[in-house]
Amino acid sequence: MIDRWLDFAAHGLLHAGFGTMLLYLLTMTQLTIFTVTLYLHRSQTHRSVDFHPALAHAFRFWSWLTTSMVTREWVAVHRKHHAHADIEGDPHSPHIAGIHTLLWRGTELYTQASQDGRLLAMYGHGTPEDWIERHLYTPHANWGPALLAVISLVLFGVGGMAIWAVQMMWIPFWAAGMINGVGHWWGYRNFETPDRAANVSPLGIWVGGEELHNNHHAFPSSAKFSVRPFEIDLGWLAIRWLAALGLAQVRCLALMDVQPSTFRAARAVTLAPRVKVMTVFYRQVMLPAIEVETRQRGESSALSKRLRRGLVDGGLGLSAIERDLLNAWVDARPCLKTICHLRSQLAALMETRNPERAAELRSRWISAAETSGIDVLERFAAHLGHGVLADG
Repeated sequence: MIDRWLDFAAHGLLHAGFGTMLLYLLTMTQLTIFTVTLYLHRSQTHRSVDFHPALAHAFRFWSWLTTSMVTREWVAVHRKHHAHADIEGDPHSPHIAGIHTLLWRGTELYTQASQDGRLLAMYGHGTPEDWIERHLYTPHANWGPALLAVISLVLFGVGGMAIWAVQMMWIPFWAAGMINGVGHWWGYRNFETPDRAANVSPLGIWVGGEELHNNHHAFPSSAKFSVRPFEIDLGWLAIRWLAALGLAQVRCLALMDVQPSTFRAARAVTLAPRVKVMTVFYRQVMLPAIEVETRQRGESSALSKRLRRGLVDGGLGLSAIERDLLNAWVDARPCLKTICHLRSQLAALMETRNPERAAELRSRWISAAETSGIDVLERFAAHLGHGVLADG
């Protein structure tokens, strides 16, 4: 009898080998990733896709079982993140809290924010409030992981507890650490959003498309995060498969993705004017000017990649020392100094909410750019003056 109990404690019911246990772990964690990106993020937070009620509840149950995250809390924290991305008030920005804090203690920041009643009231609307949410998922959120621990122990014995521990760390590290941290610190950018969101693809491709963070901040309401041919959004592939089965209905897509007849009913999401104008300015003014300047001086490595990034986004995320280095470098180059000055003014213009004030600033900016003597600026100003950039 004792031998049977010892055998059960060591191997559980399945007596599974290492390969089987690894496959189980990867399957479980991937299902959790899909629950976060498809249900909590794209469906509940941004309303870009609807799921069949049975599937939606399956996602909600899986979130309770494997993460203990409450839907309303997750949604509220993420919506506030978008409202205050990388500025004071952002619940999880590496530029506010520090990159090391996000990597290793990101869950603490999430927990602290989720306990703010005012935050939940302001940003948590529209999330489930049915009987099971009020009586189980919200008040007893920790019961889920506790139940999962028992299941793991029964199936695999003591080895199951190692699997369970990895599962408990999976979302905190890849979501709170990798996406919220590295995704706002390092990577490439397709769009000049006002925050520091970046794509870290193909690193983290298994996190369901969340690694395409800059794309998401440019089109927050789009169900699809990838925009370039080499970018792979596993979450979008899952949505297409579920839609083919009649279990998902896509509500919003970025403008370039609404052509396929399958999703003709989806609302087209366009770039915000500020993002579009600043992205075009980056591509058509900043990049050519930097290329000409560095080629003429033979300084292809004069600035680190981080400082070059600061040159084209106004120095977001740079330390005081880095800003001083960058300012000194720019001051020695009159053409780039003019372009950087006008870029700063353009960013302020695009964020002006008063229409009359915006029109006045727009006229002044165009006049200054047209008389700058810099070809790329003059061409950009001509397009801006005709409304091609903001409205096209």
